[in-house]
Amino acid sequence: MKFSILVAIVPEELEQPAIDAAKELGAGGITVMGARGISNSQKKTFFGLTYDGSQSVLLMVLEKGLSLQVLKAIQSILMPNNEDSQGLVFTLPLEHLGGIDTSQIEKFQQHLREVF
Repeated sequence: MKFSILVAIVPEELEQPAIDAAKELGAGGITVMGARGISNSQKKTFFGLTYDGSQSVLLMVLEKGLSLQVLKAIQSILMPNNEDSQGLVFTLPLEHLGGIDTSQIEKFQQHLREVF
């Protein structure tokens, strides 16, 4: 079985919808980290104070085929109606893995049986 790591950088207000979409598709554990970004676009100001907004970084270890489905689901949340993206989502191949719960491996295997 091949694995991928999925990284989603989402605005704080889209964190829960992204988590819900991933869980609905079969993602097990999700690591959530708070973050702030620095972009090259003009920042919002409020009474002379700059506001960048808060982001969340979501990390998931997924079966390779499942990772593409989750990526597409989160992408649709970040780009509703094909508007400008409000975040970023990508996957990376995972070569070595230790410590994953065996029940999660069984869920991935069940997902593969259902898909193929």
